[in-house]
Amino acid sequence: MNEQEFLDIQNSLRGKINLTDSFRTEDIKTIAGIDLAYWVKDGQEYAVCCIVVIDYTTHEVIEKKQSYGKIEVPYIAGFLAFRELPLILETVRKLDIQPDLFMFDGNGTLHPRNMGIATHASFYLEKACIGVAKSYYRIQKGLDYSEPDNQAGSFTDIAYDGMTYGRVLRTHTGVKPVFVSAGNFISLDTATRITMKLTGKESHIPIPTRLADLETHTARERLRII
Repeated sequence: MNEQEFLDIQNSLRGKINLTDSFRTEDIKTIAGIDLAYWVKDGQEYAVCCIVVIDYTTHEVIEKKQSYGKIEVPYIAGFLAFRELPLILETVRKLDIQPDLFMFDGNGTLHPRNMGIATHASFYLEKACIGVAKSYYRIQKGLDYSEPDNQAGSFTDIAYDGMTYGRVLRTHTGVKPVFVSAGNFISLDTATRITMKLTGKESHIPIPTRLADLETHTARERLRII
């Protein structure tokens, strides 16, 4: 597939995004964190996808799965999902527990066409998805964000042309913020509350994606020497 075909797919899905809650937060029992890590060997790019499922209330880890393989789609800005989805879906199929919600180390609607990985994947997962990124992905040239107040729970919104794309959230006082966006089947306010609830004392990154990130680094170090 080429870039124009990727663009056509994103535009066709964009109109189907639903940024209202498809669930009651009191019914959430499990949530999965998803992340990928890349490496190059003998000129070929590889990646590993790790999913960590935790109990929403206790934050206990209840399942971990991973998949790895060659990456056939080159990196093109704005089309990350086409590189990552095959491994993500392969790993999801390995899960014994089907999570109530998925959290991605990446973006959802905080994307020029509202089609970050958390949004794009939601159409295949058919579950509410949240994107929580560690760095800012500029959706329009020259569009920067405003720093939230320096206290836990403070946030500022990233808006352009009358639409709110995402939120800059400070999960702990005195640390750099994260970038939260709804993926699909969830509102930005609920995504923010869930992110805050799932952020522990040990990091400003929410537990599901922090654990998935740690798993990918461990897995990459093991796999890259095979």
